[in-house]
Amino acid sequence: MALSDVALCARALIRIGSKPISSFSDGSAEADIAGTLYGLIRDELLSSYSWSFATSQIVLNKLETNPIADYRYAFQLPNDFLRAMSAGANARGRGLDFRIFKDTLHTDSDNVLLTYVFRPDESAFPPFFDAAIVARLSAEFVIPLTESTSRADVFMGLAEKAYAKAKQIDAQQDTPQRLEHFSLVEART
Repeated sequence: MALSDVALCARALIRIGSKPISSFSDGSAEADIAGTLYGLIRDELLSSYSWSFATSQIVLNKLETNPIADYRYAFQLPNDFLRAMSAGANARGRGLDFRIFKDTLHTDSDNVLLTYVFRPDESAFPPFFDAAIVARLSAEFVIPLTESTSRADVFMGLAEKAYAKAKQIDAQQDTPQRLEHFSLVEART
């Protein structure tokens, strides 16, 4: 079941015993706090791990203006960019030396295939990520709404467990990476 940003916040509020919200602008303290914190927490959780549902690859557009120093070319990052995972060239997703500057990627290659974490719509969140974000939102909402640091500690512990579980579930959706070059293995052959 796909949940909206407001529905995710409403579930988090219910978990801490507060009234759920129907919008971020309903005038309640809960709505103000949820509206202020939601985007920040969502982006933090999304960018903290290479989630399979929030990872993509794109060929970047080269900019007309070249970097001042260190690299020869600059490329525009996508609007939904949160974090770079790797960059490659010529249909290879990794292997390039690069640096991120503001909203551009600098490198010496004249073409770039970027593997990156992006900000998907909430409707694309799988149930395990919904659970993790609701748990984290609950933990973040406790102090501003209840002023209870002991409850905040309990909810943060629950959020950390939900985050670890979500990462474990997501990691099972990929083939484990193998070592391509390892000196001890190469020495034996």
